[in-house]
Amino acid sequence: MVNLELYRVFYTVAKCGSLTKAAEELFISQPAVSQAIKQLENQLGTTLFNRTHRGMELSVQGGKVIYGRVEEALNLLDGVENTLIELKTTATGTIRVGATDSIFSNILADKIAQYHEKYPAVRFDLITGTTLDTIAQLKDNKCDVVFLNLPIDDKDVNLSGSISLLSDIFVASPRFSELMGASVPVRRLQEYPLLMMEQNTVARHAVDSYLATLGIVLQPDIEVANWDLMLKLAVKGMGIGCVPREYCKEELESGELFEVDITPALPVRGVGLALPKNVPVPFALREFIALFK
Repeated sequence: MVNLELYRVFYTVAKCGSLTKAAEELFISQPAVSQAIKQLENQLGTTLFNRTHRGMELSVQGGKVIYGRVEEALNLLDGVENTLIELKTTATGTIRVGATDSIFSNILADKIAQYHEKYPAVRFDLITGTTLDTIAQLKDNKCDVVFLNLPIDDKDVNLSGSISLLSDIFVASPRFSELMGASVPVRRLQEYPLLMMEQNTVARHAVDSYLATLGIVLQPDIEVANWDLMLKLAVKGMGIGCVPREYCKEELESGELFEVDITPALPVRGVGLALPKNVPVPFALREFIALFK
């Protein structure tokens, strides 16, 4: 079997012309260098160096015969190693990201732009859908990473901790001004038209589950599939909407909507990320995930 390290020692000695200098370059002892040369000479059955007062010179019938081939082979191997290292430390290719429209708009957009500044060669394939839809895409190898509403309990994917917090609140337009500045028991909201997310969403499930612990069931007048539609309907006075505060900052600041001060307040939840199980994470994706830590 070919021992590549013996040939690397041979090449270094030939290049340096000295056992001492070769040992320094290889970070091994001089006796170890000398032993490696002897071992290779015994293996090849020929003398590779002539030892002179000037140092180590390649022998005509041995060292000079193989030197060029050894140099070529080692350069080729170094090139292979460098290529593999480059694949592990260079961001290229496409990252397939799954998330809801709201997570893309409110959490991911700035991070994607920041990443693109650093790694312009990387393309993004943005796949929108509900949290449950994007998890299904992840399992079918149609996404590389999914950003999702928590809580989620799915043992078939690798879930990270929370990368962002969401505070669900109830918001209303000035049409419901009697609630402005008042402390409103959450039960009282049943007296008003309500706007809530569809029942098959994680956000709706989280709110319903918490209210159930209080013995409260809210029956919305309108169920919507996304936050943008809910906010538009709430601004028009169609009802009191339940939406993360982080998603309605503009409407609150402009006065189009105000936060209804309910008691007790809804618990804070989070946005996390999920990766497929048992799949290596390439460098480009690792660098993107690192932006959220």
